Amino acid sequence: MITSRKTNTPAAKTYENLIERADFSLERTDRAYESTEFRACIFNDISGIAFTDCLFSSCNLSNAQVSKAKAQDLTFRDCKLIGINFYQMLDFGFSLHFENCLLDYASFDKKKMNKSSFKNCRLHGVNFSKADLSKVTMADCDLADAIFDGTNLSGIDFTTNRNFSIDPQLNLVKKTRFSAATLSGLLTKFDIIIE
Repeated sequence: MITSRKTNTPAAKTYENLIERADFSLERTDRAYESTEFRACIFNDISGIAFTDCLFSSCNLSNAQVSKAKAQDLTFRDCKLIGINFYQMLDFGFSLHFENCLLDYASFDKKKMNKSSFKNCRLHGVNFSKADLSKVTMADCDLADAIFDGTNLSGIDFTTNRNFSIDPQLNLVKKTRFSAATLSGLLTKFDIIIE
C-alpha cells in the first residue's frame, strides 16, 4: 500500500511516500524509490534497485540479495539485516544509518562508509575487513566477534561500544577513542589476563 502523507511535526523528517506491511519477496518492486518510508516490510532481493533518502522501519531484510543496489542516505530503524553483503552495493553515494538494528554476520568488506552511522546495534560477527570507517559514527554497539582486519578506524569514538576485539597492529587506529573499561578489546591477541 503506497500513500502520500504530510505531517505538521517540524522536528520529524517526512517522506513523500509510505509503504506498509508489503512482502517484496512476493511482489514485484519498482527499480527506484526516493523519499519513501517502508514500515514492517519484508525484502529478499533488492539487487539493482536505487534507494535515495529512504527510511526502513521495523523491516526484515535478512539475507537479502543486494548486488548493485544503490543506497544513498538510507536509515534503518529497528530492522533485521542479518547476513547482508553490503559490499555488493554500489559505492557511489553509499550512506547508511542504522538505529537499534540487528546486523549479525553482515559484511562491509572493503566498503568506504562515508557519513554512515551505527547506534545501539548488534553487530555480532560482522566483517569490517579493509573497510574505511574513518567517518563513521558508532555508539552503544555490541561488536562480539566482529572482524577488523586492515580496517581504517581513525577518529572513531569507541567509548560506548562493547565486546570488540581490535588488533592495533593490523588496523589503523590513529586518534580512535576508547574508554579505560574497554581497553582489553585492544589486547585480546596477547592472551593476557586483565583484572
